[in-house]
Amino acid sequence: MGRVSRAQAEENRRRVVETASRLFREQGTHVSVADLMKASGLTHGGFYKQFASKEALIDEATAHAFGELTQLHKDGLKQHAGQRDAAQRALIDAYLSVEHRDGAADGCPAAALAGDMAREPEDREARRVYTEGVSDFAAWLTTEDQDGITRLCTMLGALVLSRATKGSPLSEEILTAARAALTATS
Repeated sequence: MGRVSRAQAEENRRRVVETASRLFREQGTHVSVADLMKASGLTHGGFYKQFASKEALIDEATAHAFGELTQLHKDGLKQHAGQRDAAQRALIDAYLSVEHRDGAADGCPAAALAGDMAREPEDREARRVYTEGVSDFAAWLTTEDQDGITRLCTMLGALVLSRATKGSPLSEEILTAARAALTATS
């Protein structure tokens, strides 16, 4: 079999990073390289042609996931004609929804990767990217009268608890209570 073109190699790498980003959010970073490559539609042998290690892929996939989150915030502002309050409200409603609870693969990397990042060494690039992403998300959620870190903690905690209690009435109750607390007008 011949060598792939540079353009094809770049496309393969992009596909692996996107697939890893989704699988890591859905299943955790313990997903095997073989399973990841299979889900990407590529062979296991091609992994090390693209990445120095699985850790390097975790770094890149984490950055990709937080890049998607940043783009979501920009798109929300654009959709709401620059009205930050309206964009934040729409994000909170979507974040604390059954669809987001059930769609971890395309969901918030802060919630999905928290447990994995807590076990990563402090000097890892993925941990740095994660920390920066959480900080940026909290800053985006800040309003004149509400602290962004508190809002993010409420959202993230509610999402994690809702996922952990999925299948029980408590799961949706958690989402509803958190959404009401964050969107109540003073």
